[in-house]
Amino acid sequence: MSNRSTDPLFQLILSLQKHEKRNFKLYMQRNSSKEDMKVIRLFDALDTMKEYDEDVLLKKATSLKKQQLSNAKAHLYRQILSSLRLLENSNIDILLHEQLDNARILYNKGLYSQSLKLLDRVKEMAKAHNQVSLLVQVLFLEKKIETLHITRSFKDRASQLIAEADEVNARVIRITKLSNLALQLYSWFINNGHARNEKDETEVEEYFQAQMTDDLRNSNGFYEKLYLYQCYCWYAFIRQDFLSYYRYTQHWVDLFHQEPMMIEIETPSYIKGMHNLLSSHFMLRNDSKFERDLKIFESFALSDVVRRSDNNLVQVFIYSYVAKINKHILDGTFNEGLLLVPVILEKLEEYELYIDSHRVLVYYYKIASLYFGAGDFGSSIDYLNKIIHWKVNLRNDLQCYARLLHLIAHYELGNYDLLEYLVKSVYRYMYKMENLSLVEEEMFKFLQKSFHLSAKELKPEFVKLLEIIKRLEKSRFETRALVYLDVVSWLESKVYEKPVYVIIREKYLERHSR
Repeated sequence: MSNRSTDPLFQLILSLQKHEKRNFKLYMQRNSSKEDMKVIRLFDALDTMKEYDEDVLLKKATSLKKQQLSNAKAHLYRQILSSLRLLENSNIDILLHEQLDNARILYNKGLYSQSLKLLDRVKEMAKAHNQVSLLVQVLFLEKKIETLHITRSFKDRASQLIAEADEVNARVIRITKLSNLALQLYSWFINNGHARNEKDETEVEEYFQAQMTDDLRNSNGFYEKLYLYQCYCWYAFIRQDFLSYYRYTQHWVDLFHQEPMMIEIETPSYIKGMHNLLSSHFMLRNDSKFERDLKIFESFALSDVVRRSDNNLVQVFIYSYVAKINKHILDGTFNEGLLLVPVILEKLEEYELYIDSHRVLVYYYKIASLYFGAGDFGSSIDYLNKIIHWKVNLRNDLQCYARLLHLIAHYELGNYDLLEYLVKSVYRYMYKMENLSLVEEEMFKFLQKSFHLSAKELKPEFVKLLEIIKRLEKSRFETRALVYLDVVSWLESKVYEKPVYVIIREKYLERHSR
């Protein structure tokens, strides 16, 4: 993927849709002076550029001198944001803040009673939409007015405001603690992957138990429950307790279905919840539930809630296509899954400004898995090389699985002269990353031994390795390797002399016949 400019103004203009550009021009025509016409010309110059280049920009925007450029860009940035705000007429957070700003304006005009009436309406709207953080600001302004001015409010006004403020502050503290814990656990996973051993698990468990007090466990309120379920979701996921992971992701999604209006308010959190629910079905091989919830997610992807927000469109793309690939991996239809690859690559290019490196790495690994399952080992290696040579310190576990799949793909291609070097190199890498599970140890032993075996001697060794790996399947710390790398199906393909996709398809059909 190409490296786009990180100039904030250029990125903002690149993100604009046609109707947003048109709205900006109209906004500027209504509100601009003659001096602002230079800013419009600057906008037009930037809008025609594919890559940001200041020298080229100054040649296009001839009315601007180099020393004026910085201020002009800052002014243009503010004006674009102002024009975009006028289009955000359905965002409850923006609407509430706008009304709160109006209440402040009324207060500054000395119209205290009008300000209090408006604040009362804002407060009710905020409560109805679970906007706890905004309640803090509303109550702060209400107390300020009541403290500094004689408003002739009802007798118990002070007591009521104090009680309300105490309740809201207690909720904010709980939400902050739970969201902090959820973020810390998610960050641990992004940097480390799943718990690799007892030491990792103990570290995470001790931290979790120290933070998760009884007060937090018994939280009520939408956001408290949302972050509580996220905490338990990441805690279970890191520890590879996939059944608990499923239960809490289901609670996460059910919370939105119990309060449907929150889907529109907290759309990215709902999308992430659906992604995690689908991932839990994938890991537990819940085929029917996976297919049911994927249909729900695909239907949601077409809704107005998603289509009117760039952020929602990007997030739905990221997670829906991962789920679609997982469906083909689950049911063994790898060649059909490969039809998704051109669409995915096109979208990765289109959304390059908005997609982080971690998501791209996951996509490359999923695409490599599709090619491997379809028997195109060369193309699988191409995508695995993208991961291996990408210098980014994320998901050490994914880097390790990529290298192991890379080894197996070379083994399938018969590149034995290269394999002897790769086995030693990958073993050293995984040992250094402290990522060697028993499954992987056994795989390395087999690969090293296989160089010296004849075709006749090889099959019994495959049978032995399959028996060992199947025994290890019962160990929780071995699960992570088998979730991301279906070693069992690959070994069965060698033992039964069938392609991998046939083995996986047969398993899928067998699960459905029960």
